[in-house]
Amino acid sequence: MSEILVLVDHVDGAVRKPTFELLTIAKRLGEPSAVFIGGADKADAAAEAVKKYGAEKVYVVDDTEIKGYLVAPKAEVLQQIAAQANPAAILITSGAEGKEIAGRLAIKLESGLITDAVDVQEGPVTTQSVFAGNFTVKAKVTKGTPIITVKPNAAAPEESAGAGAVEKFSATISDSAKKAQIVASQPREATGRPELTEAAIVVSGGRGTGGNFEPVENFADSLGAAVGASRAAVDSGWKPHAFQIGQTGKTVSPQLYVAAGISGAIQHRAGMQTSKTIVAVNKDEEAPIFELVDFGVVGDLHTVLPAATAEVTKRKG
Repeated sequence: MSEILVLVDHVDGAVRKPTFELLTIAKRLGEPSAVFIGGADKADAAAEAVKKYGAEKVYVVDDTEIKGYLVAPKAEVLQQIAAQANPAAILITSGAEGKEIAGRLAIKLESGLITDAVDVQEGPVTTQSVFAGNFTVKAKVTKGTPIITVKPNAAAPEESAGAGAVEKFSATISDSAKKAQIVASQPREATGRPELTEAAIVVSGGRGTGGNFEPVENFADSLGAAVGASRAAVDSGWKPHAFQIGQTGKTVSPQLYVAAGISGAIQHRAGMQTSKTIVAVNKDEEAPIFELVDFGVVGDLHTVLPAATAEVTKRKG
């Protein structure tokens, strides 16, 4: 069975949920092999984590030489592993960094590239939501090794013990890959909520909040959800751009998406309409968002959300 390479998405060795989703997808396509690029002292823990989700092999690349540089060295690492393993496909988490690595890798391997897949089946045949979400298309790479970036929440992670055989890999990084270096970084202030693009539940607020996001945030916290915002809310200065969901913001695909006080303009819909279940709360029963939803509530979010929060909290207790 052919190897399927999965680039491990992690924070200082702590493997993130999208990696487990990619390993679950990889099992449909062949034999999953994880590629961990990070500190040597974090490799064992990462290998144990990916092993639980079916990784038969774990390529460990010590990042001492490439730490502090941008994405080019990671593309070179994957290129060299691919040359050795001859994989049937390479899966990468769809994010700003993941898509840049994938693009550089596609050029190096002279292979086709598919980005922002919301599903991958045997073939590999991908499903994408395109043209601001107006069309769903199926696509397949026809040249070289298929390189696919997959949106978080595209698959439910399924535990399945793999061999997890660790193979240390030494890559040769070119000087040209080290031309862009990170000179300073500052971690974003922690909110205690999940990362927006990875969250299984997202609660978003729009113009209807009137700038008061407290009901949105309280409801999100009761569900363990991330908080998002529409462009109107961001343009009004109520939330930073990092919270914006839409064509010019972030694209999310959670299991549950709650839109509160959001009319549902096409710009916003493009960023969330691949969500599995969509719920809207809006005073205007003619709001376009209601064309898209699984469940709609016509009412004031400042009344509806606190009542929903109280009910969720009561049932949890």
